[in-house]
Amino acid sequence: MVNTFGKPIIPSNDSDRLQNLESYNILDTDAENVFDNIAEIARKYFDVPIALVALVDRERVWFKANKGMESTRQVSRGVSLCSLAVLDDNPTVFENALEEPCLLANPLVTGKFGLRFYAGAPLRTPEGFNIGTVCIVDKSPRDFSQEQREDLKRISNIVMDVLIEKKN
Repeated sequence: MVNTFGKPIIPSNDSDRLQNLESYNILDTDAENVFDNIAEIARKYFDVPIALVALVDRERVWFKANKGMESTRQVSRGVSLCSLAVLDDNPTVFENALEEPCLLANPLVTGKFGLRFYAGAPLRTPEGFNIGTVCIVDKSPRDFSQEQREDLKRISNIVMDVLIEKKN
């Protein structure tokens, strides 16, 4: 896997994290209204063109819900900013991607797609693993307040609640 970030994106507990992700039996499943609705609410609430429920697999980031890039089902883990977001328990925010040194070789930022803003809150399991994110994306830079970060985290908590419910 090519890593475009110039820093490690594989956490030391990745094998355990992946095993925990697999226990949810969610990868490569059909779209579900509950996740699509959550992504659409996030898209509208934050007034962004793209909102995703993303799961970080071994070599890819797979989208359980995708509002704004519906034709894209997955991207390489070494390219997706969600790979960075699962490294932290708090939301990861890039208000202007062009000002972030770790993103200057990323094709989503420097290429035709033109990503400028990203905010992703981790999907944290009860066992303490970050298996994915709820993220929002824009092609324009934007400010993102502490209150908005907390709201995005609340939305990721709702997604995690649904995943736990479906698992049990």
